Amino acid sequence: MNEEPVFQSHELFRSLILLGFAIYIARLSATGYLQYYVAPEMYPWLRLSVIPLVMLSVNLAYRTMFGTKHGVDCHCEHPVTGSKLKHAAIYALFILPILLGSLLPDQALGVTAAAKKGMILGSPVLTREQLDGKFKAPDKYNVEFAELAKLLYVQDPIEVKPEIYSEIVGSIQLFKEEFKGKRIRLSGFVYRDAGVSPDDEFVLGRFLVQCCTADAYPFGVPVLLQANHPAVRNDAWLEVEGNLVTVIREDREVMAVEAELVTEIPRPDTPYIYLNSKAVEQWIQEARESSGGIKPGAGDDS
Repeated sequence: MNEEPVFQSHELFRSLILLGFAIYIARLSATGYLQYYVAPEMYPWLRLSVIPLVMLSVNLAYRTMFGTKHGVDCHCEHPVTGSKLKHAAIYALFILPILLGSLLPDQALGVTAAAKKGMILGSPVLTREQLDGKFKAPDKYNVEFAELAKLLYVQDPIEVKPEIYSEIVGSIQLFKEEFKGKRIRLSGFVYRDAGVSPDDEFVLGRFLVQCCTADAYPFGVPVLLQANHPAVRNDAWLEVEGNLVTVIREDREVMAVEAELVTEIPRPDTPYIYLNSKAVEQWIQEARESSGGIKPGAGDDS
């Protein structure tokens, strides 16, 4: 029988695959490109995964080079079965992602991914739009939206902060009638639906990542350009400032921005946005750190 060389070759392949994943994750972490693939909450776990991956790889390599005659001490390893083609196909499932990740450029999701997934107008974390009084949550799921809306209402302009981007958009969308005419400033990438979007309108989009980019939701706010405004480039990153209005899109009423100032900006180092379970606390903290702070009892006026 010639099982030992066959067994050792499989051990070596597995060792190299595990090492490849460890090196790839370490490279993404060191270069800052990890943000293109997973949400920040996943960073520590992925970084820690490098340690067991390397340990397993070293263990398999040691067994390949210094193992016993039968490859393992316990003699309990199943014999290698199956054709070479079958084994090659199985290993390719692991090797291909490493090769693609290493050879293809690391880049953020953009217009192409948004077109495939479908752009959501408003906020994807908004649970209901049923209004029950000014800034009163219609249900227990929208309490934080209502509290955040009270803080936003007294701001001029309303600054849509990246740390709580979807929560701010969700609050304004929930209470869109109250926010009509308010001034807002936000940023994102230009999304146009080919053959559908008029020349004087586009969607200012962002990707909401909950766990990893596989579950990313493209969503955005319609932007209405002034007459004779120069055309904006698809997939360009813009900062837009203007007044909030409501429009009918996709058979429902959504908030939109009548743009007055449109400025092209570089793509942010962190282009995605993430859910924030403490949006109100985040806003208050940032407001206190800024020069203006926030007004006591903000949002209580009727």
